[in-house]
Amino acid sequence: MIKSIDQVFVNAKHWLLSWLAGWPNWATQVVSSLINILALLAVFLTLFALLSVLERKILARIQNRYGPNRVGPFGLFQPIADGIKMLIKEDIVPVRADKIVHFLAPVLIAAVAILTLGVIPYGRNMTPFTIDCGILFFFAVGSATELAVFMAGWGSNNKFSMLGAMRAIAQMISYELPLIITVLPVVMVVGSLTADRIVAAQADYTYGVVPRWFAFTPWGLAAFILFFISGLVESNRTPFDVPEGESEIVAGHMTEYSGFKYATFFMAEYLGMFAISGLAVTLFLGGWHAPAHALEFIPSYVWFFAKLSALLLVYVWVRGFMLPMAFTCIVAAAVWHYAGRGLRGWLWSLLVIAIVYSGLSILLDTKRKFAPRVYRFAE
Repeated sequence: MIKSIDQVFVNAKHWLLSWLAGWPNWATQVVSSLINILALLAVFLTLFALLSVLERKILARIQNRYGPNRVGPFGLFQPIADGIKMLIKEDIVPVRADKIVHFLAPVLIAAVAILTLGVIPYGRNMTPFTIDCGILFFFAVGSATELAVFMAGWGSNNKFSMLGAMRAIAQMISYELPLIITVLPVVMVVGSLTADRIVAAQADYTYGVVPRWFAFTPWGLAAFILFFISGLVESNRTPFDVPEGESEIVAGHMTEYSGFKYATFFMAEYLGMFAISGLAVTLFLGGWHAPAHALEFIPSYVWFFAKLSALLLVYVWVRGFMLPMAFTCIVAAAVWHYAGRGLRGWLWSLLVIAIVYSGLSILLDTKRKFAPRVYRFAE
């Protein structure tokens, strides 16, 4: 019974393909690939809509303000309203823009994000496209994101767009090197570039309780932290969202985009975040394996998406809490470095953070300096 629940989606696909018993082998493979693609789109577009509204509600809760609460129950239908709004908005293309390149840029960046999702194992026997060098394919296809960003800046025929595109490309290329280097220890230990084998290498448990995930090793923990930080950069998330630079270059490489083309860039950013987080789960957090042997009765795909959701919530949490303390942390790190990195450096660094925190507390609450947070507006 447990096995049948775990393999319900695999069995459903085999049942659909059984209707094509008399078809040529190539036709069956094409239909099988189409089923995988449709399943990926259905799952991750739904996750994109859900996370977009949840992120806005969580950020509203953190910042003590209203979130989406008008469209549907608790504002959960807000993504539908946003999608309709983007579809009916006018698609404005500059007169001197390269219209073909301008059109292809958002298509390419979304296609790249979807392709990278195809090599991740989402459960037992649930890898959409099993490739011998799946990890290499992930990074090879993912590197085309820079090309799409350059196309967006160049095709717009706008200096602000081009400057934003070059700044985004410089940042992504700079952090792709540590992103790939952090994967090398896992590949060397497992001896394979196949995602399924990497997940299988993390299947055992110590005393049946502690999972042997690579994140629980000293080298794996360091690699996971570096991978996660580099993933923030590649996903253009806070505090590494400077390529947009609204105060300097309007909206980066997306300056001359509107309507559904702009929404496609927005969607591709989230799909890329799903792909990076899914790869982190595969490489360091045991993939679809349960955190304890006694919990293996829960379907494997549930564990994968539970781990994926946890990482996505960290992305949202970082965005909500990094500002305005992000620049404070940079200043505190500089003080710690130049004060000798010893006890004196720690004390001066903590003093900088305490001063800013106290100042914000006084400014944000005129009655009491350190009053407990009261959520007057957030739902």
